[in-house]
Amino acid sequence: MTDELQITRDGAVATVTMNRPERLNAMTNPMMESMAEVLADLANDSSVRAVILAGEGRAFCAGGDVSAMGGSDGKVTGGGTPIDEQVKHQRQIHRSSHLLHTMGKPTVAVVQGAAVGAGLSLALACDLRVGGESARMGTAFARVGLAGDFGGTYFLTKIVGPAKARELYFSAEILNAQQCLELGLLTKVVADADLRAAGNEFAQRLASGPSVAFAYMKRNLNLAMHSDAQTVLDSEAELHRKTGLTQDHAEAAKAFVEKREPVFHGR
Repeated sequence: MTDELQITRDGAVATVTMNRPERLNAMTNPMMESMAEVLADLANDSSVRAVILAGEGRAFCAGGDVSAMGGSDGKVTGGGTPIDEQVKHQRQIHRSSHLLHTMGKPTVAVVQGAAVGAGLSLALACDLRVGGESARMGTAFARVGLAGDFGGTYFLTKIVGPAKARELYFSAEILNAQQCLELGLLTKVVADADLRAAGNEFAQRLASGPSVAFAYMKRNLNLAMHSDAQTVLDSEAELHRKTGLTQDHAEAAKAFVEKREPVFHGR
C-alpha cells in the first residue's frame, strides 16, 4: 500500500482515491501496483457492495506520470529492464481496469477536472461515471507518442463506436463535460461543489440494491459486448433463474404485494 492511494469506507461503499493532487493524480508505478491489489481485495470483500474511484484535488487523473518516463536524452527509460519484463509488468497493473470492469459489484468513477490518458481509461472501465462541470476527458496518448493503455481503446470503442474512438485517439481532443455527457462518457453531470456528495449518493443507492442481481446483470452486459445473441440468451436464462431463488427477489416480491419499498441484503 502507498500513501498515493487512499481507501475509505462508508457503509457498504468503498472509495479508492488517487492521492497525488500536486501532480493532478498522475500515476506512479507504486500507485498503479497498489491500485490493482486494492481492487482485487475489494472485489473479494462481500461487505463491499459498490466501489467509487476518485481523485484528490482539482483533477481525477492526468494519466501516467510522464515526467518520470523521460530520461535526460529524451528517451523513455525502462531502467534496463528487458522489454518482455516491462510488458509483463504492464499487464499486471492493467488488472485495475479489468477488475473495475468485471468485479461483481457496481463501480462508479467520480470525475472532476482532467481525466486523460490512463485516467480516461480507468474512468471508462467503471460501470458508471458522475462528472463535475469542470470534467475534461481525452485520450492524450498521441501527445506523448504512446499507443494507449489500461483498456482505453476497448472501452472507448464500445461506448462511442469505432469511428469516433479512432478520431479521439488520433486527434487527442479534450472534451468538456457536456460533450462527454452527450457521447456517453459521463453518466450524469453535476456542479463541482456537489460532485463528491452526488457520487457517494449514487453509489450508496447502488449498494442498497439487489447485489446478486447486479452482479449477474454485469456478467450478462459484459458478455453481450463480445458474444452472439444465443450465448447471451443462454446466460440470461441461467442467471435470471438463479436470481429468482435469492432472498432479495423474495423480499422484492413481498414488498410489491405489501406496497412498500424492498430492503435488499445482497443474498
